Amino acid sequence: MRIELFQNAFKIMKGIICLTMFMLLVSMTVKAQDTLKKKTINITSTFKPALKNTAKLNFNAEAPLIDSSRPDLKYNLPTQFLSLTYQPNGLNPVALPADSIKTWNNDNYIKVGAGNIHLPYVLAGLSFGDRKKSFFNISAEGYSAKGKLPYQENSLLAASISGTIKSSNNLEWDGALGFRADGYYLYGFQPDTLKFAKSQLQQQFFTFDGRLGLRNTVPSSYGLTYNPNIKIAAFGLNNSPRSSEADMVFNVPVEKILNEHFAIDLAFTADITNYSYRGASAINNNLFIVSPAVVYHSDNIALHLEMSPSWDQSDFHLLPNFRAEYTTDDKRFTLFASLDGYYDKGSFKRFAGINPWLWEPTTLLNTRVNEFFGGFKGSLSNHISYLAKAGFSQSHNMPLFLNDSLDGKNFRVVYEERLDDFNVHGEISYIEGEDLNITAGLTLNNYKTTSQYRAWGLLPFEFTTSFRWQPIKDLWLKADLLAFEGGYFRNVNKIVASTTGGFDINAGIEFRIARQLNLWLQMNNLFNDKYQRWNQYSVYGFNILGGVIFSFGR
Repeated sequence: MRIELFQNAFKIMKGIICLTMFMLLVSMTVKAQDTLKKKTINITSTFKPALKNTAKLNFNAEAPLIDSSRPDLKYNLPTQFLSLTYQPNGLNPVALPADSIKTWNNDNYIKVGAGNIHLPYVLAGLSFGDRKKSFFNISAEGYSAKGKLPYQENSLLAASISGTIKSSNNLEWDGALGFRADGYYLYGFQPDTLKFAKSQLQQQFFTFDGRLGLRNTVPSSYGLTYNPNIKIAAFGLNNSPRSSEADMVFNVPVEKILNEHFAIDLAFTADITNYSYRGASAINNNLFIVSPAVVYHSDNIALHLEMSPSWDQSDFHLLPNFRAEYTTDDKRFTLFASLDGYYDKGSFKRFAGINPWLWEPTTLLNTRVNEFFGGFKGSLSNHISYLAKAGFSQSHNMPLFLNDSLDGKNFRVVYEERLDDFNVHGEISYIEGEDLNITAGLTLNNYKTTSQYRAWGLLPFEFTTSFRWQPIKDLWLKADLLAFEGGYFRNVNKIVASTTGGFDINAGIEFRIARQLNLWLQMNNLFNDKYQRWNQYSVYGFNILGGVIFSFGR
């Protein structure tokens, strides 16, 4: 027993000794390593942490949608009554083309020239007044022209004075006096072997006229505006025995404005003519018209409703006048329609202005016209505008001009009882300020007669173009084109035919060479087309005219 205890103790002691020696050996080994190398930590790894790539949003820019609508801006402006120094009259279109290329800026000028047809040519204008309450103008024109054909001559001498005086009580007086002498020779006789004394072929027309008017520049306390005026004219042909005519037109228009949209118009017109044919008993041609109307105007719609009783040499007729317009909000497009009834006064003076180679009329009849048309107008841009219309008109007692059956040098005035006309008219223009103006117009007519065989002398087709350009400050250019289809005529053998029509181009230039001096040149009928507007009367052909313009101070 003791022996086993002793053996177990010995084994325990042996284990302790072995463990102690192992611990000493390990301690010595660690200490030996510390003397050779410092303590470090080495980490070896191929893993690299990274965030996952995120999806990117792509932004593609797109053009915004076009908004073609225009803002509807409403302006409510109160009515204001202003007392202005000068109130301009209304603008009315006229068919007379301006002679000068551009309106002369100065007030006083003298234009003189000469050419192969005209010798001489003189045009003068003077103006004076205080420019605030008085305006006066004096104008004069004269020329003598001679062509290559025998007795192909005509002349003009005209002078007029006009003025406007504004009173302190908002009244404005305007008036004018004028004189005109037109000379023609009846050179269109056939056969051309006929012999005439020059005095037998002369036709000299004289005109004395005047007008006087009064208007209020500011509406009265009752909202009335008025403009009574009177015109008188004495016209005659220098023959023996003499044919003469006296005419007086008295017109009293009154307007009352009810509100910003409605107005009432009322006018009375008396047109009295006394005509003496070669010293025989006088012929009276009187016309009286009363014109009541209701006018409506808004931003988009304009209406004019009128029924006018009229007395044409005691014959009563009721003339309708209905006009309507619709305009878009941007004011670039307008639709219009009209039913108009009106008179063209039958007078020796008006007939001679249409055809100066006429015989004196033996009767005077007024032309009553009923016309219906519709169309549209507007602008394509800031510079281009247009107009197109089509309509039908019926004219009663329409004057036509027919060659006489002797030698054809005179035209007789014949009346068509009822002339129907379907017509189409179009215009287009390009305007760039005051520097460039191009206008073209086309008119088509389809005539149908009842009492006459043809519409003698009326043109079925007409095309006109006007060009005005100022490329630099002191240079002006102009050009005009006229093309038409000839009208019907009947020659001395009573054969019905039509003239060949005409094609006429004119061109002119004007430039300044000194502060008060300009040079100008005008060329007419560049292609020397010997067309006939009236049968047996050829035009001059190519002609050139040039000269100077002298202007002087106000």
